Amino acid sequence: MVKPLTFKGDKPKKRKQRDPDSEKTPKTRKVEPSEAAENDDNPPEDQSWVSAEAASDIAGPVVLVLPSDEPTCVACDANGKVFASVLENLIEGDPSTAEPHDVRQVWIASRVAGTESFTFKGHHGKYLSCDSHGLFSADTAAVSHYESFLAIPSPDIPGTFSLQTRGGDAESFLCVKESAKATGGVEIRGDASAISFDTTVRIRMQARFKPRLRVAKETKAYEKISRKELEALVGRKLDEDEVRRLRKARREGNFHEEMLDVKVKGKHDKFA
Repeated sequence: MVKPLTFKGDKPKKRKQRDPDSEKTPKTRKVEPSEAAENDDNPPEDQSWVSAEAASDIAGPVVLVLPSDEPTCVACDANGKVFASVLENLIEGDPSTAEPHDVRQVWIASRVAGTESFTFKGHHGKYLSCDSHGLFSADTAAVSHYESFLAIPSPDIPGTFSLQTRGGDAESFLCVKESAKATGGVEIRGDASAISFDTTVRIRMQARFKPRLRVAKETKAYEKISRKELEALVGRKLDEDEVRRLRKARREGNFHEEMLDVKVKGKHDKFA
């Protein structure tokens, strides 16, 4: 091991012994109430499921709940075979509370550009499709009018829709037919010629994608403002009362007027 150079007459240096008891504990800074509120973690994304009430609500992950005797929904396997899957996550058998328990039951709803129609993409990246014979499949990677569906609100049951095939160009609708041969005893067809109870579909979706709920969340995010941001806007340090006053004004919609009053008060205090 290479040792550092030493010279004659140099006094040997003593190593300092580290005394654990002599270490100073770091000082803790007192957190103001307003700062504590600022440091609260943001709530997680809302993963709850709600029913689409209007066609404009439909977006993101959805479950297409069918009007069968036993609650089922439209599902597909990895090969694109479409079938009726029995729903397990619901309250007291109520289809309006249904949630998926299998990824095969979930579709990603997107609006077709320039139209009122929707596409539904499965878990395997392929689109739900209905051919001219009313047979469903989900093995197409591209979108045509066969993969487009027009959601028409049901006139009899609020919060439900009839899905018209081929983007509304065909006079046919998605429907269910009881069949002993089909999975779950229900066959999904696309050849109903008129809207009826058998064409009634309830569309369950994640709450965070519902426009009205999303707007409410954005409004809440706007109302939340930190002390640092307020002080930057006013141009000086603020006391607790001023911070509370400005936050309240931001919630109630008169933020700019209150901020002007606080600024004027600060100038008066400065020259008093």
